[in-house]
Amino acid sequence: MIGVGLWLAVLALGANVLARYFPVRPEASGQMPGMAQSVDPTPPVTGFYKGREILFIHTEASDAKVAEMLTRMMGPKVLLVPNLREIPGRLLANVYVFTNGVKGNGPFGFQPDVFDAVPGDTGYTPLRRVTLVAWKTGVSARVLRSVEDIQGARHAGELTTAQPGVVVNMPILTWPGGRR
Repeated sequence: MIGVGLWLAVLALGANVLARYFPVRPEASGQMPGMAQSVDPTPPVTGFYKGREILFIHTEASDAKVAEMLTRMMGPKVLLVPNLREIPGRLLANVYVFTNGVKGNGPFGFQPDVFDAVPGDTGYTPLRRVTLVAWKTGVSARVLRSVEDIQGARHAGELTTAQPGVVVNMPILTWPGGRR
């Protein structure tokens, strides 16, 4: 009996030592045990794809001014990664960002961004080549919700597009028919 009592005492002492150095804490719902909770989550942003709303985040940008602007817009820091601009164009998807027009929550204070591909599409990648979209003076701006809408307005002479050579990592979180 002394052996069993000693064994139980060792087990109890061992459990106390383990609890002291490896405390068990409740994990966030859906979070893997042992992973730290984020104290600064990146808020999702609304955009458009083929006329439908999607949610995405900004995580890194190849340009310092763009990274600063997105950080001010979102709160959490968007990291500057200059090497993103070295990625070959064939490995990039497109995002259309409005610099004027209908007021909204886009980076310049206008309508949401428009995307050309989401997860499941052949051309999907979270790495986006930024195309700036500007309505021409005298044109009645409206919200455009697809790449086809943008191309139609450009061909009608209503707006211009320009690619400044900026790449932004913009993973899609929810899209028509899917989510992460």
